[in-house]
Amino acid sequence: MRFLSLLCLLGLSTVAHADVKEAEQCVRDKIWADYNDGWAVRTATQAKLGVGEHKVYLVTLYAGNEYKIRLCGDGNVTDLDLVLHDAKGDELLRDKSDDREPMLTYKPTRTDTYYVAVYAAGLTDATQKSGVAMAVTYR
Repeated sequence: MRFLSLLCLLGLSTVAHADVKEAEQCVRDKIWADYNDGWAVRTATQAKLGVGEHKVYLVTLYAGNEYKIRLCGDGNVTDLDLVLHDAKGDELLRDKSDDREPMLTYKPTRTDTYYVAVYAAGLTDATQKSGVAMAVTYR
């Protein structure tokens, strides 16, 4: 026990970073919680991101459906940013939160291709990558 405390004091944590399983479980829990309200999964995916890195996902959203775009980061994440762009690249929505579980809701007026951009804005340990999971649900 004394050895683990010393490692933490020296900044040599024994906690594994880029815990994709933790992030995926978080998103999965949110998906299941929404099923009772009639939400279904459109897509779900995961990635490992370092501080300042981003990932862009292409998704077709259908007119008339309501969508939730959710992110979950592992325990190393302090802030994830989530942005929705239209097919031309114009920004439609951006989350304003400073947390590791942002969410956007959107109801498109026309069926089209959209881009979901995920940014790792803040990590506790910026030298490590973190696990991030994203889900798009609809009803």
